[in-house]
Amino acid sequence: MNKSTLLFLSAITAFSLSSCGGGEKAEDTESVDSTKTEEPKAGPASETFFQVPSPGEMLTFIKMVGGKNNKNISFLNATSNQKNYTDAKLKALNFGIYSCDLSYCSIFEIGSESLKYFKTVKVMGDQIGVATAIKPEVLKRLESNISSPDSLAVITDDVYFSSFEALEDSKQGPTLALVVAGGWLESIYIAVNLAKYEANSPVIERLADQKYTLENLIEFLKKHETSDANVAAVKTDFDGLLAEFNKIGEQDAKQVKSKDAKATTLTGGKQLVITEEVYKAINEKIKSIRNSYTLTK
Repeated sequence: MNKSTLLFLSAITAFSLSSCGGGEKAEDTESVDSTKTEEPKAGPASETFFQVPSPGEMLTFIKMVGGKNNKNISFLNATSNQKNYTDAKLKALNFGIYSCDLSYCSIFEIGSESLKYFKTVKVMGDQIGVATAIKPEVLKRLESNISSPDSLAVITDDVYFSSFEALEDSKQGPTLALVVAGGWLESIYIAVNLAKYEANSPVIERLADQKYTLENLIEFLKKHETSDANVAAVKTDFDGLLAEFNKIGEQDAKQVKSKDAKATTLTGGKQLVITEEVYKAINEKIKSIRNSYTLTK
């Protein structure tokens, strides 16, 4: 049976040094989780055979280009909001959002916040049916490795993908779709909070490329929209976001000279070009949708 491939490319990995605060490159670390040393898992094969980059993969790039001194958590979803999410839709979306926020805190070595976000992810995981994937002993591992960002990344990856597997094993496709949507949305929400518009910069080019990721995500949501009203509602929101992305223009791809200047590589095809006005509209739409999921009256 043919399976479609759904690639979720993090918006966060799109952002260059010029777009992130701090400017200092992160130092390499060789910290090892005292209880688990294997490499982070690759994305699980799902009902649609899609790959999802782990929160660690998505967020490590920000640390690399923005410097480890970035401790800004003002734009994350406050853990105190968790008690306000009482329906299935908001629980699933914010499980994905909080999982991304947990990874952000882990990667940027904000230890006390990592513990807070893990506890929130654990509570919400119990509520959406992934209790078996987030075992109590994981908190002890976090506490033991609180000063080891590399180990924290491994641990949070395990939590993330174990949750995906638990949802798939229990045939909770609609919930999985909402979790994926929430996690992806939070990743680009964090990105636009850290990035600023610069014409013709790699940052803006990469953000424009999220148009394709969003198209794939919408196709995934389509698989469950007819059977689940919550998925259908989120798809409508994402359709609105795609409408803003569709305002991005195209131009012929540029020729790229090799370093030795003896050859020219023709990139071919079209290149997306985003103006400041379109970027601003996309930015505002991202924040509007995300805040509609996290902020409750």
